[in-house]
Amino acid sequence: MSVAGSNSRRDTAGFTLLEVMVAVVIFSIGLLGIAGLQVAGMRFTHGSQLRAIATMQAENMADRLRTNIAGVNAYNYNITGAMPTSYAKDCDNVVCTPAELATFDLVSWNLGHSSTTKPREGNANVLPTGAGVVCLDSTPADGTPSDWACDNAGFVYAIKVFWVERTTGKDDTMTDESGGASEDEASQRLVMRIIP
Repeated sequence: MSVAGSNSRRDTAGFTLLEVMVAVVIFSIGLLGIAGLQVAGMRFTHGSQLRAIATMQAENMADRLRTNIAGVNAYNYNITGAMPTSYAKDCDNVVCTPAELATFDLVSWNLGHSSTTKPREGNANVLPTGAGVVCLDSTPADGTPSDWACDNAGFVYAIKVFWVERTTGKDDTMTDESGGASEDEASQRLVMRIIP
């Protein structure tokens, strides 16, 4: 009888190869889940960083509007067509009229400063496919990077900043009419309304 008792004790001691393999598979699935969470967290962090940069760019332009009230009152910041791409004077170094300062502000805010001694901090340089516009708009929540959709109505300025952000899949895709975003990208917009 003692031989039979010894046999059953030996069968229950330790793990079988099958149990070890099942444990390894479950552990591997858990590690894959953790890796997926890490990748998603990095993507969300990057998107959050882009939104923070867009907010800082909009606040930067709001400060520029507040410092050039004469240019605001003359509607020099109200873009009715294409954004200006160059300025006549570098208003950091010389005295400018309110209209010249407005053009300088719009170009340097959107495209960056052309001076080689200063950092290029324009929307196009700090945001992926970054662009922006300042205009009078009674419906500021509309518009795309290719069509600002500014109606030039009202007295409240809209500062619109556009950029492209990677998404998690096709269900999150919001392509604009210009085709600027692919299936894995979404055209994002931040709008700040301001009465200078």
